[in-house]
Amino acid sequence: MQQLLQQLINGITIGSFYALVALGYTMVYGVLKLINFAHGGLFMWGAYIGLTGLSVLLALLAQGGPGMIFPIAVIVIVTIAMVGVLIERIAYRPLRSAGRLAPVISALGMAFILESLARNIYGASWKTYPPGLVPAGRVALVGDVRISIMQVLVLTVSFLLMALLYLFVYRTRIGTAMRAVSLDHEVSRLMGIDVDGIIATVFLIGPGLGGLAGMIVALYYGSFDFTLGWIFGLKAFISAILGGIGNIPGAMLGGMMLGIIETLGAGYVSPQWKDVIAYMILILILIFRPTGLLGERVAEKL
Repeated sequence: MQQLLQQLINGITIGSFYALVALGYTMVYGVLKLINFAHGGLFMWGAYIGLTGLSVLLALLAQGGPGMIFPIAVIVIVTIAMVGVLIERIAYRPLRSAGRLAPVISALGMAFILESLARNIYGASWKTYPPGLVPAGRVALVGDVRISIMQVLVLTVSFLLMALLYLFVYRTRIGTAMRAVSLDHEVSRLMGIDVDGIIATVFLIGPGLGGLAGMIVALYYGSFDFTLGWIFGLKAFISAILGGIGNIPGAMLGGMMLGIIETLGAGYVSPQWKDVIAYMILILILIFRPTGLLGERVAEKL
């Protein structure tokens, strides 16, 4: 039982990463019916910008500590959010009336550009975050079950951000406008909604959360390289499908489930088989419920 609890804690931690990134995929799909493959690259750039900011701040202050993380996290969110809006403006908006295939190819092109830029600027070698930014202690929960301070930080930030996003989408006027645009662009325009502005807002929020998730993942694991976006981007995309693409609570649920499934597979079967187990379960779920666990969105009263 204690081993199971430990694996569940680890799985929820990993799942929170997937959920944060999956929110970006599902928000963009909700308003544009587009799979934003560049989102994984933005996630990866969040890790690189966080590393650069922390390294510069550490050089200026000559000492590290948890207090350095917050200002750099804000810089990461703002920077990646602005890049997300720029990508939407130059790579997606001109292709809105070009059918389904052209935007997908454009998204793939942006993903390769972001990855190539990271490799050429920072190099192909693994990068390591400065040590000592987060205390390395562990807290006892039940018996031998332990949770690290880093896990506490990760889970607190992740669940807080997901809760705030949920409240924003379902309890604010802008969130109501987002849901209206996700149902019908033309009717939303007739209702006086600035569709282009709402889409830009989605590309502001989704990449911002993804960039912060990239920094958190790099802090959690300590090292990363330019392929980070593909690895976590694919898992987050699968999480979004698992929960129900276009469904924000579904993205959260799908991310958590995938993280738990992977961790249990690694702990009770073999780390080499964890991805196989996770994808087999995904296939089975999609066979019996193609719209995902929470189903696709249907028309709703706004």
